[in-house]
Order: sequence, then C-alpha cells, then structure tokens
Amino acid sequence: MKVTSLDLNLLVILDAVLEEGSVTGAARRLDLSAPAVSRALGRLRTAFGDPLLVRSSRGLKPTAHALALRPRVRALVEDARNLLGPAEEDAPAAWCRSFTVLAPEDLIGCFGTDLLALVRAEAPGVQLRFLGEGRAADEGAAVREGTADVAIAVNASKEADLRSEGLVREPLLGVVRAGHPLSSGEVTAARFAAWEHVVVSRHGRLRTAVDRLLEAEGVRRTVAASVPGFATALRLVAAGDLVGIVPAALAGPLADPLELVTFPVPLDVKPLRVSMLWHPRHDDDPAHRWLRARVREAAGRRTAP
Repeated sequence: MKVTSLDLNLLVILDAVLEEGSVTGAARRLDLSAPAVSRALGRLRTAFGDPLLVRSSRGLKPTAHALALRPRVRALVEDARNLLGPAEEDAPAAWCRSFTVLAPEDLIGCFGTDLLALVRAEAPGVQLRFLGEGRAADEGAAVREGTADVAIAVNASKEADLRSEGLVREPLLGVVRAGHPLSSGEVTAARFAAWEHVVVSRHGRLRTAVDRLLEAEGVRRTVAASVPGFATALRLVAAGDLVGIVPAALAGPLADPLELVTFPVPLDVKPLRVSMLWHPRHDDDPAHRWLRARVREAAGRRTAP
C-alpha cells in the first residue's frame, strides 16, 4: 500500500469506527453522514486488503488485523492532533475537542461532577467522555492504545512505560443501615465480624485483605455477597442487615439519602490509593497538561477531611 493512497482523515474514521463499533456511532462522533463513513470504510478495506470490521450480533467486530492496527492507528491520530492542535498560547476557552477519561463508575460518581464543572468553566468547547472499566482490559492498556487520554485507577501498580501521579488516599469507613445494632456503641472486631458482609470486587472475589486482618484478631466473618461497585454495595446495605466497607468520599454524600450510618473500621485497613495514569507521549501537550491539572483539582475537592 502506498502512503499517498491513504489520507489522515481515513485513519481518523478508522479510529472512530474501531472505538464505536458501528458506522452510525462513528458518524455521530465525527459529525459526518453514515454513508460517508461507509464509503471511507470501503476505501480502508481496499487499502489494507482486509475486511477490518465484520458484522456481528453486537455491531461491527474488528478482525485480527484491525486489532493489531488499532494501537498504531490511535497513536498516529493522537500525534496528528497534538501536532495540529492548540498551541500553548491558545486559551482553553478557544478549544474545540474532546477528552476521554477511563475510571471506575464509583470514582466518576465521586468527582466527575466537579471535573465537568471545572472543564466547562474554562473550556466550554471541550467535551468529556467518561468510560467505565468495562471498555478496556485494564487502565494501562487504555492509555497505551489511546482509548483513554487519562485513566483514574485505584491501587494501581506502577508501570515503567506510563506516567502515574497520586491524587488522593481515600480512607475507608464501615457502613450499616440506620437502626442496625452496629450503628451505636463501640464497634469491636468481634462485633464487626458477627454480621454478614457485602464486599466490593470488580473480579468477583469473596475474600479480601479485611478477612486476613480479622483472622489476625482471632475472628472470622461471613461474606454474603460480592458486587463490582461501592454504590451497589451501599444499596444492599441500606436494604437489610449487611455490613459494608466503602470510601469516605462516597459514603458521605449517600449516607443521608439512603439512611446509612458510618463508623471507623476496627482494623488497620489501608486507605485506597487513587492515581491518574497517562502515556508519556502526552507529557508536552498543552491541552493534556491542562486536563491533568483539572483532574488534580477535582480530586482535591473530594478529599475526605
């Protein structure tokens, strides 16, 4: 394939179709007509000598060749945007672009509102696209491939090829419904373990570090359920006698509406480490630096006292 036979606009369209999984979604994202995107996809198939995307019950499914191309296409598109994007002296108010933020839904709930408000106040032409973790195999892959501009992760391991910045250390609190026996009096490890618990694990684990801490105190707990998010755990706690452990920043806003009571966990439970991840290729992009500053500011607003 000759380089001159493929223009940058086609790569932008390929990137959008691979991300959206549909011609209609890519057209909407790029403000193009669906027939225009279909024609571009036809040219791309000819240029690469591969179907690239095939129909499935869930939309368009990328071929093996398309999956191999995806990170390289995304990197090329991102490099072009950085090259042709706003100069450092351009004011954010003049920008017209989007940023993609990958984060657990609970974290989006904690400070997504503040982040959006900060972004819109300075750059009304900027759009934020929040993605849940289900849209990427992991946070590192998302920022490497360009699926996300930044990822906000909990207890993330450091990776040599990525930038990582700590945002907050979020303390954990015990939580029960109002009127639960643990809502009053001293909560000891024995009292804490005597009630059934709901745990939070995006991988469905039923045993956590809390179990090891309890066993060190000579007691065991019964885990009734595992759920993927803290907001769901809070609703299960509110509906019965289960005990939960949740971040203070999330428990605070939801305690009154759900009629919950929080208390210190009677164990040496480590706070959650919330970090921001990004790829080094964005280090010197003025707009990306601005986004990282807004994420930092939004996280700071939600730091629990």
